[in-house]
Amino acid sequence: MGVEMLNSVELETLGLQAYFGQVRALHGVSLQVPRHELTALIGPSGCGKSTFIRCLNRLHEESPGARAEGKVLLEGRDIYAPTVDPVLIRRRIGMVFQRPNPFPAMTIYENVASGLILAGVRDRRVLDPVVERSLKQAALWDEVKDQLKKPGTRLSGGQQQRLCIARALAVDPPVLLMDEPTSALDPISTARIEELLVDLKKAVTVVMVTHNMQQAARVSDRTAFFLLGEMVESGRTDAIFTNPADSRTEQYITGRFG
Repeated sequence: MGVEMLNSVELETLGLQAYFGQVRALHGVSLQVPRHELTALIGPSGCGKSTFIRCLNRLHEESPGARAEGKVLLEGRDIYAPTVDPVLIRRRIGMVFQRPNPFPAMTIYENVASGLILAGVRDRRVLDPVVERSLKQAALWDEVKDQLKKPGTRLSGGQQQRLCIARALAVDPPVLLMDEPTSALDPISTARIEELLVDLKKAVTVVMVTHNMQQAARVSDRTAFFLLGEMVESGRTDAIFTNPADSRTEQYITGRFG
């Protein structure tokens, strides 16, 4: 068997463990995420996928009693090192959640620009091109370019999710995390997001949690299968779905459990 050649690694976990109080939710997960690829995380509900993804930008520790052990390396640097500011990490590793969450008191423009505004940027000559670029990256510009002063909450569900993607992209993160980004959307909006994801990974590295195995097969380059807090296996998506190395992966993919 030949050795698989990875793109350069953008994000890597080494022996990552996550706890809620005394309960261990992740068991020593080690995973490499190649640059400018989409890695899908699959597995039954409660298997640790969302906990894992929240550890990747230090959101996990925001839950009361939660903590993580092990290493998460972004471009080779440990984001859990004592000198690292979690707020800066969350700008470098953006996140899009299951349900669209545009800021309700803000316009479309302000939603996209919010990260830069919080960082002290006020110059419209700087903000305007970033807002336009981000909305174009999120395939939303043509739909909203004439209504940037309207509230983001006036948009449809699918548009709101793309607005949240634009908001995450505006601070130019190398990595974008997505926690079931289409599960609350209709099929047409889901298809738009999937089309967007294929283009998006040309600019950013994407890690996505999905319960939809067909979606993982359609849009991801690599897939990791989680079960009971353990990462059972990971690899190229076509190999995971056609020739998994572990019988548990095969049982899940063929619908025998989960």
